[in-house]
Amino acid sequence: METHDFFLYLLIILLTARIFAELAVRMQAPSVIGELLAGVVLGPSLLGWIEPLETIKLMAEIGIILLLFEVGLGTDIKRLVRTGAKSIVVALLGFVLPLALGFALGYWVFKLPLLVSLFIGGTLTATSIGITVRVLSDLKRQHAPEGQIVLGAAVLDDVMGVVLLALLYEFSLGGGVSLISAGKVLVFVGAFFILAPIAAKMISLIIKRFDEVSEIPGLLPTTIVSLVLFFAWLANALGAPELLGGFAAGLALSRRFFLPLGIALHADEQFAGRIEEQMRPIVHLFTPIFFVFVGLSLSLREIDWGSPFIWWFSLSLLAAAVIGKLVGAFIIKEPWPARWAIGLAMTPRGEVGLIFAELGRVSGIFSNEVHAGMVIVIALTTLLPPFIMKWFYGRYAGRMSGY
Repeated sequence: METHDFFLYLLIILLTARIFAELAVRMQAPSVIGELLAGVVLGPSLLGWIEPLETIKLMAEIGIILLLFEVGLGTDIKRLVRTGAKSIVVALLGFVLPLALGFALGYWVFKLPLLVSLFIGGTLTATSIGITVRVLSDLKRQHAPEGQIVLGAAVLDDVMGVVLLALLYEFSLGGGVSLISAGKVLVFVGAFFILAPIAAKMISLIIKRFDEVSEIPGLLPTTIVSLVLFFAWLANALGAPELLGGFAAGLALSRRFFLPLGIALHADEQFAGRIEEQMRPIVHLFTPIFFVFVGLSLSLREIDWGSPFIWWFSLSLLAAAVIGKLVGAFIIKEPWPARWAIGLAMTPRGEVGLIFAELGRVSGIFSNEVHAGMVIVIALTTLLPPFIMKWFYGRYAGRMSGY
């Protein structure tokens, strides 16, 4: 590929992603839907202007790692402790039930292989904390009791989702499910989650010291991006996906991070805030490339839309995705409007679900039809809940005002 052609492709991707994201937000939809649609329009599904080239894929992978860094940076472990058992119940059932339902549908109903069915179930476990937080903030309910339960559950959902992603990644490399591989990954992931945040905290102290004396602008984003990329490489070297390194680095540098077992390192709120502020433009530059790449990778023209499979597959998984999140909320002891609100808030899959689906496609686990069906489910569970939540609170806000 000629250099000037790549520049043109990148220009088109960035501008189109931004335009579609802006349009999506103005229509009260998550920006990720607009970026995904931009890829569908530019790619082989519609206009066919841009192919999912290797150079774009590499930039998309940087976008995934930085996206998980941002998720880790915004993770509040203390929130999970404060909300207690209710958040844990919502998170565990909201994780296990979609996994079980998705696997059962794939393996027994649609007769798909074991590993494909596990990937399907794993994709349904995701909850997009970014979309959830945004909707709750718009509704001024993030500090309400049900909002605290949702945010605490979403934190645990993120952690369990990343661990499951590491397991599925190992299975995809090995070509099948193995207890030995699973045990190895869990040991590595456990060690990584314990040691990586400590190392990141120590390194951040060095970065902070150099930042105080440096006379050249840009030291902070340069060193933080380098730290994230190093942890991504280290995660891969230990047999885990690179994404885990980005998540661990973000978790460690979060102003809300604390170490387990009572061990604590002093957190500098101002320094953590500067990291968030200076990293945000870089994250928001690369992450749209990932979502556009997902759209570019969809070949909707190659799918037989007259086949009953794609419709039954998408609709049944959509039902499993919604029911799996609602049940956990229904079990806890809260007023019924609050239970519905919690279940709806846990439903959006967003960027986390797309990461699972893309890993399934890249590793060759998902066929084009299965991947397209998963993206349809993720898009619907991302697009519809914000609208339903706004309608729900508009109708039942009076019943929850004293809650």
